[in-house]
Amino acid sequence: MATARSGPRIGTAKVSIVGAGSVGAAVAYACLLRGTANTIALFDTNAARVRAEVLDLSHGTQFTPACRIEGSDDVAVTAKSDLVVITAGAKQQPGQSRLDLAAANVAITQSVTPRLLAESPDAVLLFVSNPVDIVTAAAIAISGVDDGRIFGSGTVLDSGRLRYLIAEGAGVAIENTHAFIVGEHGDSELALWSGATVGGIPIDSYTVDGRVVFDDRTRAKIFHEVVRSAYEIIQGKGATNLAIGLSTARIVEAVLRDQRRVLPVSSLQTGTHGVRDVCLSLPTIVDAGGADRVLEVPLSDDELAGLAESAATLRNVQKSLGL
Repeated sequence: MATARSGPRIGTAKVSIVGAGSVGAAVAYACLLRGTANTIALFDTNAARVRAEVLDLSHGTQFTPACRIEGSDDVAVTAKSDLVVITAGAKQQPGQSRLDLAAANVAITQSVTPRLLAESPDAVLLFVSNPVDIVTAAAIAISGVDDGRIFGSGTVLDSGRLRYLIAEGAGVAIENTHAFIVGEHGDSELALWSGATVGGIPIDSYTVDGRVVFDDRTRAKIFHEVVRSAYEIIQGKGATNLAIGLSTARIVEAVLRDQRRVLPVSSLQTGTHGVRDVCLSLPTIVDAGGADRVLEVPLSDDELAGLAESAATLRNVQKSLGL
């Protein structure tokens, strides 16, 4: 991990987004609404699509914080970026797992990463393309950049889904729930119930009228809904895009504003909880340099075992792809 981290880039930041599909457009829209950057650049090989998205976004800039929108099918549009969000890749189809996308999207990652770094040598690269843990590992391997400047969106959205469902069950605001999903952003992920709280109360002690709200059955149901929700959304409307756009914008702000916010992003693991040489999500300090220190939060024995299994799943996929 690098010892020196870059400073915040408030007010002058350029964010580039690779891929102008439904996810890339949602990321751009969320960043525009939130005033995340003063320049947003879209890069996509589909020239007509990227021009249409630039026009659509630009026509709304009267109603948002000041921001310049640009785009092109030439990667040079991303030059001098402070942060690049990569959403490009094959689209997950109904019934298809994220890991099924691995080979195609790793090839895209291996092609685009060196080109992006050539245009913006000091940029932070944030991968959103699925399977995000595998493509993040591929980007680190092809570039040799292993100091946290390349990382993935990981389980930030999954954790948001978990917190939403806990808040619904507890009848409190989502801001007053705290819980993490860790491991793979996918079917082998796990919820850290041992550290989950509602208003500071451990989740297994949270009661209403003397009744424990989150018993084992309820927790299992919530976790199942977290894991399967993306599949349900894809089945219903073809893609998940709005929530990932918002969660990605939140990660981008943590970098550009050097917030040192703890988020479960996917980064190259170097020994926390015994996990090494694989990219997966654990609570991590995110600052101006990208993914910084991984926090060694207490885990139960079952959670440690689940994390090891998730790491093994990802490691096997990495090996099958020569990573």
